[in-house]
Amino acid sequence: MYKHTAVLIIHGIAGGTYDQEGFAFDCERVRHFDVYQFTLPGHNVKSIKLSSKEEWIKASEDKLNYLINHGYKKIYLVGHSMGGVIATYLASKYKEVKKLVLIAPSFTHIGKEEGSILKASKKIPDIIKAYSLQEFETRITKLPVLALKEFFDLVNLYQYVYKDIDIPVMILHGSSDQMVPIESTKKIFKELKNKHKVYVTVNNYYHDIFNGKKLPKINNEIISFLKTPVFMIKQENKEI
Repeated sequence: MYKHTAVLIIHGIAGGTYDQEGFAFDCERVRHFDVYQFTLPGHNVKSIKLSSKEEWIKASEDKLNYLINHGYKKIYLVGHSMGGVIATYLASKYKEVKKLVLIAPSFTHIGKEEGSILKASKKIPDIIKAYSLQEFETRITKLPVLALKEFFDLVNLYQYVYKDIDIPVMILHGSSDQMVPIESTKKIFKELKNKHKVYVTVNNYYHDIFNGKKLPKINNEIISFLKTPVFMIKQENKEI
């Protein structure tokens, strides 16, 4: 049986469905969009239990297959940070994925950019500016070292998978992101094969762009991209 278009949202490391709640709520208003979220294995509000990159990939793949098996022929993936890496991998593998939205995808991250966690730790004062101290402590204290290693391994495994993507892609990135360098996603955008692609720089925003005063504009940009027929999506760079 034919279904409407499904939008599947994948959150990032140390995150959860609450990170994208505002976007999901707005997206659900759109006729013919059925919006789905889920929590990656090991993640919950209080702590991340030891879980592996294989479990994260499998859970994401299982959710996508669930939608396919229940009649969805057109699926749009939205991935934030590590979720963007996972979403890109799925998009490279499943023909049912027709559009891809990447929110500060962590194909490169501060640990990789700085060469070590020790060097990366020097950026912690800047990172705290992006969140309240309480929010930063909550996220960092619930993240086991072994889970962080699994995240790094996952990124290393799929760091070039975007080169296999040939569907319309939108990338959004905060200009003040201290977790994932904006230069990395600009490079990825240039290398994407499909010319139906849009890059959005969110000025004066950090890694978590689904919070803040610009959320309505950000949501509108993404929803507009998802609603626009492919032939009308032109290669574009914009700022909000």
